[in-house]
Amino acid sequence: MQITDDIKYIGVNDHQVDLFEGQYVVPNGMSYNSYAVLDEKTAIFDTVDQHFTHEWLDNIHSVFGDKAPDYLIIQHMEPDHAANIGTFMELYKSTTIVSSAKAFAMMKNFFGTEYEDRRVVIAEGSTLSLGKHTLAFVAAPMVHWPEVMVTYDTCDKVLFSADGFGKFGALDAKEPWDDESRRYFIGIVGKYGAQVQALLKKAATLDIQKICPLHGPVLTEDLGHYLSLYDTWSSYKVESEGIVIAYTSVYGHTRVAVEQLAEKLKAKGAPKVVVYDLARCDMSAAVADAFRYGKLVLATTTYNAEIFPFMHTFITHLTERNFQNRTVAFIENGSWAAQAAKIMGNMFANSKNLRIAENIVHIKSALNDESCKQLEALAEELCQDYKNIQDTTADKNDLKALFNIGYGLYVVTSKDGNRDNGLIVNTVSQVTNTPNRIAVTINKQNYSHHVIKQTGVMNLNCLSTDAPFEIFERFGFQSGRTVDKFAGMELHRSGNGLVFLSKYINSFMSLKVESYVDLGSHGMFICSIEEARVLSNVETMTYTYYQKNVKPKPQTEGKKGWVCKVCGYIFEGDELPEDFVCPLCKHGAVDFEPIA
Repeated sequence: MQITDDIKYIGVNDHQVDLFEGQYVVPNGMSYNSYAVLDEKTAIFDTVDQHFTHEWLDNIHSVFGDKAPDYLIIQHMEPDHAANIGTFMELYKSTTIVSSAKAFAMMKNFFGTEYEDRRVVIAEGSTLSLGKHTLAFVAAPMVHWPEVMVTYDTCDKVLFSADGFGKFGALDAKEPWDDESRRYFIGIVGKYGAQVQALLKKAATLDIQKICPLHGPVLTEDLGHYLSLYDTWSSYKVESEGIVIAYTSVYGHTRVAVEQLAEKLKAKGAPKVVVYDLARCDMSAAVADAFRYGKLVLATTTYNAEIFPFMHTFITHLTERNFQNRTVAFIENGSWAAQAAKIMGNMFANSKNLRIAENIVHIKSALNDESCKQLEALAEELCQDYKNIQDTTADKNDLKALFNIGYGLYVVTSKDGNRDNGLIVNTVSQVTNTPNRIAVTINKQNYSHHVIKQTGVMNLNCLSTDAPFEIFERFGFQSGRTVDKFAGMELHRSGNGLVFLSKYINSFMSLKVESYVDLGSHGMFICSIEEARVLSNVETMTYTYYQKNVKPKPQTEGKKGWVCKVCGYIFEGDELPEDFVCPLCKHGAVDFEPIA
């Protein structure tokens, strides 16, 4: 396979393996990728699994003939990539091996030598010139071993990404990249989301045209898709809206309850319902889907004063991989001394940002009228936001939405006639209740003020505590006059034709401007409520919660000046002008504080 004019594929396909790493079912095999770079100096990237030594050496000979490569670059010491280092170095005695200090220490463990007499030790920022190709090395510790380096070829703009962007399946397998890469990532790399995020930030500074991983296909098109998925997976965000039900059942009664719940969820508008029998399914697929979708229902029996073993294993897989930012619900079955729900809840005690459903289903041996009512209540709770997104099922006059107004943070959406717009506001209040009137105050410098003044309508989206910082970046740090703030988002519209957010809010209200008060720098819109929907019971995002839990800590070390309390923008200088306006969030000097 020709990657570029100077880069060739010399890896192998493995259709013999049944369990990758001794636990992951791989019906379509695996690929162990290796690459050759041809220039004034030549280099090989990584070796392959021990069972394919001769096939790999044949591939090398087909490219190099009898000439020895100048360098063997080892990015990762896991044996499926490094098993043939010893054989290669014995065969090609003039080749220099290039790797990190930690990798050479591991070579000592595997092969009895660190190749002190024929090696180059690299680290973050190291480079290696092959001629017109310059290789720049980037440290990627714990993605997913501590010694890992990735390499950027500045000539052909190729990223050799080690295990990053890999997937299960041999190269001749025709299957969706997303599904098998998700299962691979969550299973193998999932614990190390923070480290992957750090690597993605480094990658964002590079002009990458191709990605060459150590497993799976070379990625050459729509790289933004793969990078976006990696960002979602490594930051533990919800990838798709839907509900996973994972269960164990001894005599079938818990299974019956699960089947009934699945039908109820579908009937109430759940966009996707996926059911796994943990005793019979591919556990890694169930784990991957638990991370893919936003809600998880766990149903099991009390067993030996604990929970059924397959459920215990499943939850352990989740928590070991930093399961977070999801809604979790419990169904327990027990003929006596039932405690499965309590035990499952305790297993998630250290998980971050989980919302535990209020309704727990308690089955005593088999479903009865009471537990059927509990199933109905749970289905209603889990589907509340789905129902109220859809016009056909939404309660459009749910004035409980008013209870979510506080000193919180909101996205106000509007439309200028051609393009949807939105901005972050924190000045909203209910001013009367007979009739209900809402006051929304907006800085006149914001484009939304101009649009709403002209159109007289807006939607007020009440942000909830699960809203990530990117929502504030999208709607607060750029102007809707020049940027499409809804690019890439799935759009839902209320009766007034304006967009409302389908995620990260607990309610929204469609407002009609009844009067306007000029406040100098700001304008206050007094509005009536035309539509109100409650999408979830997640708490409203307050300004204090945003400051403590959402806004990234500004990098002020070694800097002198002022920092914006809203977005973290740093103004460097001794004095902050009184009329200074933050270029990111458009807040004034009053919202800046001196750097301590």
